[in-house]
Amino acid sequence: MDFASDNAVGASRPVLDALLAANAGPAPAYGADSWTKAAETRLSEVFETPVAAFLVATGTASNALALGAVCPPWGAVFCHEDAHVIDDECGAPEMATGGAKLVGVAGEGGKLTPDGLAQTLARFPHGLVKQVQAAAISLSQATECGTVYTPAEIAALAAIARAHRCRVHMDGARFANALVHLGCSPAGMTWKAGVDVLSFGLTKNGALACEAVIFFDPALAEAFPYQRKRAGHTLSKGRLLGAQLCAMLDGDHWLANARHANAMAHRLRKGLLAAGARAPWPSEVNEVFAILPRRADAALKAAGSRYYDWGARNLPQHERPGADEVYIRLVASYATTPEEVDRFSAIVRAA
Repeated sequence: MDFASDNAVGASRPVLDALLAANAGPAPAYGADSWTKAAETRLSEVFETPVAAFLVATGTASNALALGAVCPPWGAVFCHEDAHVIDDECGAPEMATGGAKLVGVAGEGGKLTPDGLAQTLARFPHGLVKQVQAAAISLSQATECGTVYTPAEIAALAAIARAHRCRVHMDGARFANALVHLGCSPAGMTWKAGVDVLSFGLTKNGALACEAVIFFDPALAEAFPYQRKRAGHTLSKGRLLGAQLCAMLDGDHWLANARHANAMAHRLRKGLLAAGARAPWPSEVNEVFAILPRRADAALKAAGSRYYDWGARNLPQHERPGADEVYIRLVASYATTPEEVDRFSAIVRAA
């Protein structure tokens, strides 16, 4: 019963098979291979527009380098105050931008709101030399609370960004999970709604280690090959990234994995609610946030289950855990089984 992270499971079988096939024999190095070229072409097909795509091995690299491409050292990136880029990447975005400032914006459920973003941007007028210059906004899709921006919400935030001369970045570590929840197209959730650059996450969804930085305006990517190389993220055996991405796209494997992970999270939330737990947010993707009695938490840990205690700062005051309760985050994956989910819920119910 490991619900600590969707990073806890290994790569899915199609990805492993593709890696073995790509590993056989020589191939051109540094991304000049046929697998990488095929992956880049297929991403243009998936997103219904010509894109400039670059493969990297980690989500931190994809986020940091993407922001480095659209924000100068004297600029500012505006994101939710609990976003992964500001809380969990050890200053990598600041390093990749050459020292740009990340500005946290409050918002319930991990989401930026048009009013909150507009009010914050108003404090950073262009041309004021003593201040950093507004350059980009970063949206987490899905958010750190497991909530999802609709295309209309993305478009509204992008319009405000444009009015303040900001580019729009999307941290899509759980992009596939958000996409299958919304039932829209990849294009509809990105460039058609105003996104300029996407960190397209695959590792949490079944890849071994593969992410893509996707520019919907290829002109923005002019310097990116040099930025990626300078940062040490141009793999010599790049075919092993291209093979993973192709395997994820084959037969919509990436979408099938996300649907399963989401379904297991929904089953888990339903079981926990039936057992008497509280859940402050809907489970829109593959994450469940729950408030449990401490005795249930103790019983789960005694049974060997894994998950994270979570900070309650984003919860409305009336939803926050009491003295005899704990607030936790649970994450399902493509490999989560119904039996694991039902056993977890049964322990809570018994406690």
